[in-house]
Amino acid sequence: MLAGTPASAIVGGARFAEEAIARHVVLIVGAQHLCSGVAIAPDLVLTAAHCVPSTGKYRLMTFDGRRPAVKDVANVAAHPQFSTRADAPDLALVKLAGSVTNLPPVAFSERRAPPSVGDRFIVAGFGVGVQGDRRTAGKLRAATLVATDRPSSQQLSLVDPHKLGDSAGFGVCNGDSGGPVFDERDHALVGIVSWSARTDGEPICGFVSGAIPLARYRYWIAETAVKLGSPLEP
Repeated sequence: MLAGTPASAIVGGARFAEEAIARHVVLIVGAQHLCSGVAIAPDLVLTAAHCVPSTGKYRLMTFDGRRPAVKDVANVAAHPQFSTRADAPDLALVKLAGSVTNLPPVAFSERRAPPSVGDRFIVAGFGVGVQGDRRTAGKLRAATLVATDRPSSQQLSLVDPHKLGDSAGFGVCNGDSGGPVFDERDHALVGIVSWSARTDGEPICGFVSGAIPLARYRYWIAETAVKLGSPLEP
């Protein structure tokens, strides 16, 4: 499996995300970095564990039109098996200090089997639009990518359908980590963005975008949501 740099933003000239997607996605702001996340309850966000280490302090920003709303974080729960290994569950739940009225929870995909090569997904995030240019971060972009490289229940590798990972195209980058991966057919949540790399493993954006599929972790997500006082809707 590939292990690359933590993903930040969608590069390759990706468009701004449409409202059907944008209304679920939040920007996570730490002292040194930006990440993305997706609402799964009115006061609960799912993101990548590497975005919210226990030593940091974070705030979340939601966007209603052009007006950002800033929310404090009350608690963070990372998956207990998270580590720096490529196949580790890079997942965490972020409990907000109060609900957000304009942040509707996303619907989880009912997909149980691992995706097949060629399946199409939409990734979204607030990362940079041009690798290395932090000024291009903070705008929610989205791109359609396809599954490649033997998808499994632990890791999903996605590539630009026109470049297929052979050259730079659409892909996640710095700031897109923790952003949602939607099934293109119904916009249901399938995974969480984790990393980006080239096919030879070099950490670079625009080639292979790595995500954590959620099917095998749904029990942990639901159980932890209850522990945090934010049970998910059936």
